[in-house]
Amino acid sequence: MATTSIWFWIAFNAGVFVALTLDLVQFKHRGRELSIRAAAHRTAIWIILSLLFNLVVWKIRGPDKALEFLTGYVIEYSLSVDNIFVFVLIFAYFRVPPMAQHRALVWGIVGALVMRGLTIWLGIELVNRFDFILYIFGAFLLVSAWRMFFVKQQPKDFGQSWVMRCCNWAFPVTPVFHDEHFKVRVNNRWMLTPLALALIVIDVMDLVFAVDSIPAVFAITRDTFIVYTSNICAILGLRSLYFLLVKLIDRFIYLKTGLAIVLAFVGTKMIARDLLTIPTPISLAVVVAVLTTTIAVSMIATRRDNANQNEAAPEK
Repeated sequence: MATTSIWFWIAFNAGVFVALTLDLVQFKHRGRELSIRAAAHRTAIWIILSLLFNLVVWKIRGPDKALEFLTGYVIEYSLSVDNIFVFVLIFAYFRVPPMAQHRALVWGIVGALVMRGLTIWLGIELVNRFDFILYIFGAFLLVSAWRMFFVKQQPKDFGQSWVMRCCNWAFPVTPVFHDEHFKVRVNNRWMLTPLALALIVIDVMDLVFAVDSIPAVFAITRDTFIVYTSNICAILGLRSLYFLLVKLIDRFIYLKTGLAIVLAFVGTKMIARDLLTIPTPISLAVVVAVLTTTIAVSMIATRRDNANQNEAAPEK
């Protein structure tokens, strides 16, 4: 397996740090809720930056690695939409104000970057040492796909989760928000705010989702740098994607079906890799076709209901 220069690693992570810093500074200067139009612009910028980085991979590592990155990025970016469904539930449960949601997502992404980096490193080490573990990952993805298909998701009571019980036991928590602060001093005592609890739940849930998404990329490549960068590029655009889709999330009624098909496909590919070799271009085409079809069908199926709701809405 070809190795990646340490300078390429340093340059990529430095670029990630600069991009996050600029995004956070610009958000603080903005001082207002992100509109759908602004979220669309930012989402487009993150996608363009990822595609530009893909060209860099093409130049330095060759077309095969560039195609692996693109396929991994599409898989990770599509699976990250599932995170958005959960983020909506988390913010609704903790009643997080829109402005505070921005800050929670920014620092949630920072935490996700660290945890995913460690998870990817651990996964690569396991795969390189124990090749049979790919079959276990493949079976796990098939189970995840089956649950998406057939198991109805019950509303989550985040307040009764073991994470919240541990936080409430270990730290004093104030029941009210204090602007966008994660901690506040009350009666000479430092306390966590509900925003801090929402942030903790976001990072824990992202780690849970990483158990699905990271093994999915192993079906495409076992190159550490490609797995890592495709994950990170997908996560970086998650905040703007959230604000773009949060008001449209109810229209993606068949998206989970599409994600389940993607997981089933990559899981089958991992298990059957000794019997059937599916080229990366075909894998990319399958993933894109499935996601495009399910999103298009979802929008068409909900268009009539959405139009009826708009007609029934009273004029202001």
